[in-house]
Amino acid sequence: MIHETAIVDPAARLHPSVEVGPYAVIGPGVEVDEGTHIDTHAILRGPLKMGKRNEVFPFATIGEVSQDLTAKREDDTRVEIGDDNLIREFVTIQRGTYKDTGITRIGSHNLLMNYVHVGHDCVLGDHNVLANGTQLGGHIHIGDWVVTGGAVLVLQRCKLGSHSFAAGGAGITRDIPPYVVVQQNPAVPRGLNVEGLRRRGFTPDDMRDIKIAYRKFFISGLHVEAAIEELSELATANAHVREMVEFMRASEHPLQHLAKQHEPQ
Repeated sequence: MIHETAIVDPAARLHPSVEVGPYAVIGPGVEVDEGTHIDTHAILRGPLKMGKRNEVFPFATIGEVSQDLTAKREDDTRVEIGDDNLIREFVTIQRGTYKDTGITRIGSHNLLMNYVHVGHDCVLGDHNVLANGTQLGGHIHIGDWVVTGGAVLVLQRCKLGSHSFAAGGAGITRDIPPYVVVQQNPAVPRGLNVEGLRRRGFTPDDMRDIKIAYRKFFISGLHVEAAIEELSELATANAHVREMVEFMRASEHPLQHLAKQHEPQ
């Protein structure tokens, strides 16, 4: 299951079912669980823990020391990756730093397309799709079911809420609430991820209430605190609105409304 030209350190721990392609390099401190395939010329550096049934495509580099100037190879920071992820060609996923938790963490069922960069101390949930060339600075948190278009740039320490959508070329410098679509550089709100929510079984009542919350935050002209206050009753009744309200309340860099916005469909 391991090609004769691959270099696998004796201190790496690979499940017997793991396949390793030609010229791949796997260093000490790497743990890879069953059913995972590591393709030609991929590089895995430890400390790194990878779950089951992941696909690592050619020339991906996972677990390298971060580009933060304070980071050192001897640091015991690491990368943790869940199950059933597709990590395409030339993706780079870098270790955490002592400036944060020390862990870069990726959940399960994610697709990282060609040339995606996941910077140090990022945290990704599950079922996310990051299209070609998406670049994540350090300390970024992404929820579940988030989609980014090609060449999206995300400033360090930003947060992208679950079910949000960033159109291709967006430059994200503020936190994106759950369910919201953004575009342009710098990114601005352009409605709700209506099609994504429909596909995931959100009810008409849920959609109606989320639209009300969107209008309060991004069309009404209210400040964030005032919008949160006006949505307090609806947030108590609807868990999705509550998630949106709590996200905006906790945000240190909330997405700003504009004088004219697109109405959700």
